[in-house]
Amino acid sequence: MNTSKLSRREFLSYAGIAGSGLLLGCSSLTSSKSPLPKFIEPVDNDPQRLNIFVAIKPDNTVEIVSHRVEMGQGSKTGIPQIIADELEADWNQVNVIQGLGDKRYGNQNTDGSTSIRKFYDKLREIGASARTMLEQAAADYWKVPVEQVYAKNNRVINKNTDKSVTFGDLAELASKQALPDVKTLRYKSPKDFNYIGKPVPVVDLHDMVTGNTTFGIDVDLPNMLVASIERCPVIHGQVKSFDASAALKVPGVVDVIQMPATPETVLFFPLAGVAVLATNTWAAMQGRKALSIEWDLGENQSYDSDEAFKAMHKTLEKSPEVVGKKGDISKGFNAAKKVIEAEYKVPYLAHAPMEPPMATAWFHDDICEIWACVQNPQAVMEHAEKMTKLPKETFKVQPTLLGGGFGRKSKTDFTNEAIFLADKTKKPVKVVWSREDDIQLGYFHAGAVQTMKAGLDDKGKITTWHQKTAYPSIGSTFNHQANSPAGFELGLGFADLAYDFDNVLMEKGQAKAPVRIGWMRSVCNIQQSFALNSFLDEAAHEANITTENMILNSLGENRNVNHEQVYGFKFNNYGEKLKRHPYSTERYKNVLTALTAKTPINEKLPKGQGWGIAVHRSFVSYVSVATKVEVKDGHLTIKEVHCAIDCGLGVNPDRIKSQMEGAMLFGLSLALMGKIDIKSGKVVQSNFHDYPVVRMNQAPEIVVHLVNETENAPGGVGEPGVPPVAPSIANAIFAATGKRYRELPLNQYLSV
Repeated sequence: MNTSKLSRREFLSYAGIAGSGLLLGCSSLTSSKSPLPKFIEPVDNDPQRLNIFVAIKPDNTVEIVSHRVEMGQGSKTGIPQIIADELEADWNQVNVIQGLGDKRYGNQNTDGSTSIRKFYDKLREIGASARTMLEQAAADYWKVPVEQVYAKNNRVINKNTDKSVTFGDLAELASKQALPDVKTLRYKSPKDFNYIGKPVPVVDLHDMVTGNTTFGIDVDLPNMLVASIERCPVIHGQVKSFDASAALKVPGVVDVIQMPATPETVLFFPLAGVAVLATNTWAAMQGRKALSIEWDLGENQSYDSDEAFKAMHKTLEKSPEVVGKKGDISKGFNAAKKVIEAEYKVPYLAHAPMEPPMATAWFHDDICEIWACVQNPQAVMEHAEKMTKLPKETFKVQPTLLGGGFGRKSKTDFTNEAIFLADKTKKPVKVVWSREDDIQLGYFHAGAVQTMKAGLDDKGKITTWHQKTAYPSIGSTFNHQANSPAGFELGLGFADLAYDFDNVLMEKGQAKAPVRIGWMRSVCNIQQSFALNSFLDEAAHEANITTENMILNSLGENRNVNHEQVYGFKFNNYGEKLKRHPYSTERYKNVLTALTAKTPINEKLPKGQGWGIAVHRSFVSYVSVATKVEVKDGHLTIKEVHCAIDCGLGVNPDRIKSQMEGAMLFGLSLALMGKIDIKSGKVVQSNFHDYPVVRMNQAPEIVVHLVNETENAPGGVGEPGVPPVAPSIANAIFAATGKRYRELPLNQYLSV
């Protein structure tokens, strides 16, 4: 094959142009009106500052922007994989750049398992458009029809002569091509994918391993101050008075500043408190300890989480509100051969990412630059605008790598703290959260109570189903008057019922929010899957059939469920259209049977050992989990965890497996040990000694199976693995011991 190199003179004489290469962006990834890739005229040689997705440089390197942030889930690899595949780029020539906060990228909120499922088609469109323009440029140069050329490995090849031209040499010619009509784009067949569906190594992996990366804590600027903030321990409490004299005597402390009062609706505004600013982190923390603060703790100082669970139980008994229904449960229970009931509880939970929140802000030259471990850079801009009243274009947000996020870092309160203090001091300020700050003063997953009641006929089939749930709503963070689960929360494993029962009633109760409530990895699926799968296991035991058969029988015939038609519940479907992501009972069944076929759940076990299973649909993906446990002398050991996921087409199977492994460990932490108590309005736990996460000696063997990898559109991956973990463990304990535990965490009953 002969490779042609176009000279600068040829470019100028052929097209009369000069520039820095083909630069492709996307004007809108969220508009319903033809959100096509758009050519952006280059003004310099820095594509990142233009907020574009693709730059093909004269040296034949391809720069691809990842508009979502990287927190270990692999989006910084998966996003460029998709573009590079359709572009026919050579992965060895691809450089990935982290995108700044910019509305032109569309939604940048790296949350809700959306990075691939929401952008897959548009990212392919961007790659295919760039490839088409390069191929047309080569065809024009060779004066042949475009059908006689094709792109491959950063080159365009002439089918007739076998000559080729590199992307780098074609870039300027291609940049003058008209943007192809999206309807005419030619996409690759899945059988021809080079990168999609392949285990491409993680971008930045070497730098991560060698410590050559930047996380939130790593940001360092000249003349930067470090802030440690003493925040009010009770939500809506305020600073009554404070004495900073002792703090200011600590060497390195340069200032003490009172934070603004906490508003009634907290949103992502800073909490009331007092900030100590110093030349280094240690001095800031020591100065903070020396503060003397008198608090007005407000009405929430009387809140007690134990009493709150009792109140939730009462509201479900006395005044529940109908969420959805089918048939007549009164008649159903009267006709039932057997009726069973149970109540399940999940405590308040903290995210506890390994890296606590960190943010640095710097006002200069009429802008404010922000470096932070945030999941949503655009939200930083929007909420900074609300707090400062400055135009959001004032704020230039550079996301760092995140040492875990789990939803905590999609809340921008810590960036607002840095912005507030940088504005006050006129210096760069880095706000550092301690582990104690993170555990006690973050946004919490709501504690929940759920009651279940089922009627079985003489063959052990469930005919009637009544479920009720109560927990504080995430909506309370955005509207302080919200006091019961919202529709979108109930659609996370409660009212989006997969099972085909003749009579169904679903109800909700009210609950006050005593702390800031915020979404956590898999959100309300945590408590709702725990109750659902645990209760199905109980029903199977009463019917004297296997839990697998109870689930398969209860799912009924293969069908796509429309919950609004069946129950009168308007199901959000995680923001996806049912046509693209139908609610399929067939896929529900398949992911369970695929798991049980590959897992020895029916093996003969010694006394004290048992298997438990659970299956759940969330974020339009289907996950089943089988856990093997041993209970000996009051000690619980998790021996094995097997899971299967059907997330549709998987872009990077290695990342999917890693996400499932992480989800199993995250779910184990919650199930075994996760609990936040609130006494006198204050969070009791403070660090990993009393809010532990799974240690290496507690981690079991984990086996992951991928199901149906290409037949359906991509679904979520980051969150769907968590919900089935806890019920699979509780069910396994019952199989091993005959004891049923309906309240998490399990270390209340067994040592772990």
